[in-house]
Amino acid sequence: MTVSGTTQYTPSEMMTVTAARALTSDMTCFVGIGLPSEAANVARMTHAPDVTLIYESGTVQTKPDILPLSIGDGELCESALTTVSVPEMFRYWLQGGHIDVGFLGTAQIDRFANLNTTVIAANHPESGKQGAHSYANPKVRLPGGGGAPEISTNAKEVFITVKHSKRTFVEQVDFVTTIGFGRDGKGRDNAPNIGKGPTVVITDLCILKPDANTKELVVTSLHPGVTREQVIEATGWEIKFAENLESTPAPSEKELIILRELKERTAKAHSA
Repeated sequence: MTVSGTTQYTPSEMMTVTAARALTSDMTCFVGIGLPSEAANVARMTHAPDVTLIYESGTVQTKPDILPLSIGDGELCESALTTVSVPEMFRYWLQGGHIDVGFLGTAQIDRFANLNTTVIAANHPESGKQGAHSYANPKVRLPGGGGAPEISTNAKEVFITVKHSKRTFVEQVDFVTTIGFGRDGKGRDNAPNIGKGPTVVITDLCILKPDANTKELVVTSLHPGVTREQVIEATGWEIKFAENLESTPAPSEKELIILRELKERTAKAHSA
């Protein structure tokens, strides 16, 4: 628990509030379930009331009072301005260039912001050889990409929010479900009709952004009370820090109240 003024907050709350601040009222955001949904709705309930939140199931400008369990949660449709078909959602809204930001989470992320939500320990990316676990028989089989691969390539930019650990921040993901900048950082070079890709990664320890030249993720801001050593220990590669390293502003009392009330309503609704 960290203290800001007289208000205590957790690393998870710090991450959610920081991620929420990345959104503005003039954005149209394609929201992933989980941490991205939490952050996006905190943004809508605080500083960005006019942000347009879109979910994969076809709900447009949705304003849920509780966080959805999945893209099929009735709360999304009931609180939306309108609901369109999934083909229209992807063909018109996403592929048509109408999405400013894709907000995603992940199980694994590597130094070039590639995401893995497919399988863990499917192969050894460094050697290209099959290990004890194959794609057909992995150590862990994950839910898959859903709409994330299309969001990553068609949204104008991508925000990622994920908890920071060596288990998640690996040098190379076991499987590239959703491209960041490819295995060598050049995956988007000369690719037509493709967005900028990940522009920020927000964790419970810090903020990372891709280097302008190499596209490797670099720590640009440390959250209050977090040290460089903590980030190094939680990262599976030799992480780099920006020359002008910043300190992330702590959550305000208002932001924390709104986040906690949202989570409390959600827990109560889903336990009923």
